[in-house]
Amino acid sequence: MRYIILLIVVLGGGWLLWQKGDTTLEYASDYGNAAYTIEGKRVQLVEGAAEAEGVITQEFGNEVMGDFSGDGIADVAFILAQQPGGTGTFYYIAVARGAEGGYVGTNALLLGDRIAPQTTEIRDGAIIVNYADRKPGEPMTADPSVGVSRTFRMESGILKEITQ
Repeated sequence: MRYIILLIVVLGGGWLLWQKGDTTLEYASDYGNAAYTIEGKRVQLVEGAAEAEGVITQEFGNEVMGDFSGDGIADVAFILAQQPGGTGTFYYIAVARGAEGGYVGTNALLLGDRIAPQTTEIRDGAIIVNYADRKPGEPMTADPSVGVSRTFRMESGILKEITQ
């Protein structure tokens, strides 16, 4: 009888964990080996790159370090480039949250398709990404020529854009 109760407890606990989803954090030794969420999909970088289902994701660069999560540990913000197989190259801003166990990737937010990234800065705990984009209505074949600055912050472990 004891074994049956134990089995029920173990199976019930496993079912509850399955219902809640995996809430464990995956720590990577550096941000180029962390997992990020891009367009709702988990992308695991290995030495700064990943390929899955014909989609290539790579570190683009423009790294900037700072305590974006407010926990006293340095985080890294950087740009990811993703090529889904057509003519486009989609650029995203992502943060690897620093932790005692290494780095944990966050969600990545779209900056644009075929833009020209310039600089990434820190200002008052915010991440500012500067890049060139096309004018409204210009074809994707036009060279990016319009300067754009966007501001992002970490809020409760989630990267969010700050609009003014």
